[in-house]
Amino acid sequence: MKKLGVGIKNFGRETIWKLKNFGGEIRRLDRTQYSILFFLSILAIFMLLPIVYIFNHAFKPLHELFLFPPTFIVQNPTTQNFVELLSLTQSTFVPVSRYIFNSVIVTVLATAAMVITSALCAYALSKHPFPGAKLVFSTIMISLLFVPQVLQIPRYVVVQNLGIMNSYWGHVLPMIAMPVGVFLMKQFMDQVPNEILEAAKIDGASEFGMFLRIVMPVVTPAIATIAIISFQSAWGNVETSQLFMQDESMKTLPYYMTSLTANLANTVARQGAAAAGALILFLPQLIIFLFFQSKVIATMAHSGIK
Repeated sequence: MKKLGVGIKNFGRETIWKLKNFGGEIRRLDRTQYSILFFLSILAIFMLLPIVYIFNHAFKPLHELFLFPPTFIVQNPTTQNFVELLSLTQSTFVPVSRYIFNSVIVTVLATAAMVITSALCAYALSKHPFPGAKLVFSTIMISLLFVPQVLQIPRYVVVQNLGIMNSYWGHVLPMIAMPVGVFLMKQFMDQVPNEILEAAKIDGASEFGMFLRIVMPVVTPAIATIAIISFQSAWGNVETSQLFMQDESMKTLPYYMTSLTANLANTVARQGAAAAGALILFLPQLIIFLFFQSKVIATMAHSGIK
């Protein structure tokens, strides 16, 4: 017992000594490292300026919105812009809360659908090669070359024939196909050795069990990246509301925001409400990006087959 106690004390002293030396090594920076650190700090502050501006812009009173030269920091912050945004729909039968509700429902469903379908498609292409698999994957990659405007008419015809106009399916289904998501998923799934899946089959694992318990943990970085991309595209999507929704109560918040200052006789009216709406549209994207960015960095650092 005494030897054990002495060993523990020595281990503790060695650990403390190593930590002190490690900290001392970190504090000893040369001039080049200080210069790089200073440059990166300035760059980080510069990249934060648009975020600071959009927050200050949403709380500016009307007279500050049109000052010249424009002010970066709000002088007299007010919440009147948000009150104006909410009061604009009081004279209509569709409140702004309905647009927000539609956007939340559509974004959640579309994001989940894009991640799931991309993972399933990539799993079939990566781990179950079938005749013509390379041709299918090449076709998916070629689809990245098409601009969205080319697909508007075919999408409209498909949605109309399916009879899902003025429904949440009309918002979600046109966005499910995600070639970038399939590409990223497949690249990560190719890292999983086929021998591991074969061993799992011998042990009695089902196909879904191998997909869920073996493959999906490896592609966590790709899932986080695809979730960010799909959330941003679904949250800011205006196309489905413009083309497939004639019912005003089925349209989303981004479409409502584009209609605030459209077809007005001047460029002054509703600018405060538009600034407040821009902040509301930006906040969820910022929160989701910051949350999943940490997941991506952590999983990228520790991912791989051990």
